[in-house]
Amino acid sequence: MSAPGPVRILMVCLGNICRSPSAEAVLRHRVAAAGLGDRVLIDSAGTHAGHAGQPPDPRSIAHAARRGYDLAGLRARRVASGDFATFDRILAMDRDNLDHLLTVCPSNLQSRVGLLMDYAPAGSPPVVPDPYYGGGNGFERVLDLIELACGGLVEDLLTQGRAVGGPARRNEARYNRVNHSG
Repeated sequence: MSAPGPVRILMVCLGNICRSPSAEAVLRHRVAAAGLGDRVLIDSAGTHAGHAGQPPDPRSIAHAARRGYDLAGLRARRVASGDFATFDRILAMDRDNLDHLLTVCPSNLQSRVGLLMDYAPAGSPPVVPDPYYGGGNGFERVLDLIELACGGLVEDLLTQGRAVGGPARRNEARYNRVNHSG
């Protein structure tokens, strides 16, 4: 019997130039450090195509580089319909992008879609805010939150294994409040 294939994780924000490429780079770094580099494949995309083919925002590149993350080779793309079947976990940065993903995702694959911050410790903010229209502090805050959540995600990968049916909900009470409230 052959070993299962790698876990495939897609990070998603609006334009795929700030938060999701940062999350892709942070998770790549964390996965490699945990010795899971050959067992986890990571990509990022946006719910909108306005920046398709462009590199990440220069501010994202600069702030990430200060922490040792390389975003320079990444290029923005829009979430494709095939992504829902390809990726085991599709993690949105905020509620608006989560709602968009759930609207276009086939109903039988919606369990794969969630929020990145579901993996952060209890008491953490529920979403990663968009830093695009703000200053440098916003990009630093984004990285702080992404690092926090990616730490929990790697822990989940190590303890839960593939969990192909979707993420183990680290913060079930918050998930229910954020994702299922009116």
